[in-house]
Amino acid sequence: MTTNSPATDATHTSTDWQVDYDADPIEIRDPVAEALGVLTSGDPFVVTYTDAVKEAGHSCPTASGAYRIVQLGLDALYPDDYPIRSEIEVQVAGPRDDAAYGVMGRIISYVTGATEDDGFSGLAGGHGGRRDLLHFDAFDPDTAAPTFRFRRTDTNETVEVTYHVGDVPDGGPAIGNLQEILDGSASDQQREAFADAWHHRVQVVHNDDSLFTVEVV
Repeated sequence: MTTNSPATDATHTSTDWQVDYDADPIEIRDPVAEALGVLTSGDPFVVTYTDAVKEAGHSCPTASGAYRIVQLGLDALYPDDYPIRSEIEVQVAGPRDDAAYGVMGRIISYVTGATEDDGFSGLAGGHGGRRDLLHFDAFDPDTAAPTFRFRRTDTNETVEVTYHVGDVPDGGPAIGNLQEILDGSASDQQREAFADAWHHRVQVVHNDDSLFTVEVV
């Protein structure tokens, strides 16, 4: 709590998560963090799905889908080494203002560091720069499903990841409790049923690789 924070009964030192996801972390090196002594040279940042949830402000099949898209794309590009921020270009099939592509792009940008023209330009000589590595409306996909491409700028290798979001389970009737939750009329049982159904859908996305296609471009 900062000096400007409102008074509370307790100071929180960690997030009080109400759900525990089973999701592998993403390890990624950052040349700037290494140069400035934030990380030991060669050691990665460890990014978790809960980190992505903090960035997005919510957890849903779109957020978990974006996390898996970037995880699978980086695993394909770097099978034997850590991926490296500033050497990863992200090409997005859709526009930035699209409801799905916009949210996904933010999460993928958070993990890879790739940004548009507002990003970090790098240390002296551009070391570790991440500007102009994120491009929306970059290509025409063969499907309406969310599709992203990841290119290693050091080798020019590129992979395309498609998220078959239409195959994610619908969650059943409990998902319909959301409106009552939003207007404050939901019972505790309705809230619990909704949470169970909602987060089950999120977990399915983390577990079911058949929801994704990864191809070398």
